[in-house]
Amino acid sequence: MKRKTWAFTAAGLAAALLLLAWALAPRPVPVETATAVQGPFETFIEEEGRTRVRDRYVVSAPLAGVLQRMALREGDAVSPGDVLALLTPVLPALQDERTLREQRARLDMALAARERAAARAARAEVALQQAGNEAARSEALVRQGFVSLSRFDNDRLALQAAHQDVQAARLDSEVAAHDVEQARAALSAVQRGPAAGGRTFVLRAPVAGRVLRVAQASEATVAAGAPLLELGDTARMEVVAELLTTDALQAAPGSRVLLERWGGPGVLQGRVRLVEPAAFTKVSALGVEEQRVRVLMDIESDPAAWRALGDGYRVGVRIVTQSVASALQVPVGAVFPVEDEGVMAVYRVDGGRARLQPVDVAARNGSRAWIRSGLQPGQDVVLYPAAAVRDGVRVQRRRTS
Repeated sequence: MKRKTWAFTAAGLAAALLLLAWALAPRPVPVETATAVQGPFETFIEEEGRTRVRDRYVVSAPLAGVLQRMALREGDAVSPGDVLALLTPVLPALQDERTLREQRARLDMALAARERAAARAARAEVALQQAGNEAARSEALVRQGFVSLSRFDNDRLALQAAHQDVQAARLDSEVAAHDVEQARAALSAVQRGPAAGGRTFVLRAPVAGRVLRVAQASEATVAAGAPLLELGDTARMEVVAELLTTDALQAAPGSRVLLERWGGPGVLQGRVRLVEPAAFTKVSALGVEEQRVRVLMDIESDPAAWRALGDGYRVGVRIVTQSVASALQVPVGAVFPVEDEGVMAVYRVDGGRARLQPVDVAARNGSRAWIRSGLQPGQDVVLYPAAAVRDGVRVQRRRTS
């Protein structure tokens, strides 16, 4: 009986010791993990932007008179030469000579503007021809392997920009010619004098487009130069974003743009056309003065996909500043700085244990980090490592999608 008693006692003590050891043994730290993958990587700048009609025309009264009530309203479409407003000249006798001089000066200014627009159109035609020659030369050199594809893409984008500049210059020439006609008609009305009063002066549309804003809809007496309405072609839309000057330096002309949260389905494609050379000071919502600059972007998606967009609509802008076809990347939550060594590192999961692994981070965006060296594709890393995670600590993986 004593032997059995000692045997049961020894077995009980051994079981108690094993249970105590198991209870006091460190538990694996539960962690979330992700896998390092190879794939395309992009860095970008995110900002809020707004749409804007690229060419906006303000129609103003060429002379003082009584404006008849307008029939046009916001959104109405007009064609070149359509009647916009009717104006009955009011020419007081004491102001005839002064008004005559003003109208002659307006005619001279309109003639000078027409010549300037013609010179600008000719210059745009020359630039278009030069851009076409450069694009053709680059295409031939690319086929022979002497020029990189990026150079050819830049020349092709320059050719597209030259086409748009020519179109804008031609519109400016048409508007300048229309202004000359209006100035001559106004001068003729003034020269007829008060005796010919009562004859209606017709204001016509300089270009095709839509009415964006009516400044004076009701009948009223207006002064010379008073704005009456604004016209613009909503099919020629651009996006304007105000970026910090430090970010704008990375948004070079030709950079690809993704337009999101614009209210319609999908993502629209765009391209940076111009970074304005002058910055301005803007006070943020926190009261901090910031130096910002306007960046202009063209919409390259099919106009049928965004025809509902109007002037001044808000859109989300994502400007791609760097694009790599194949890069090793992990979630940004896995990368952290090692204070003592001054390097970046991750915790790599190896055999159920966390291993501190220094890495070389080439770049990062809002969700992914590009790892230049230190990891291999397919290796698991710890996401958002807690304070309990140390080098060599046992971890229990809880994989996330």
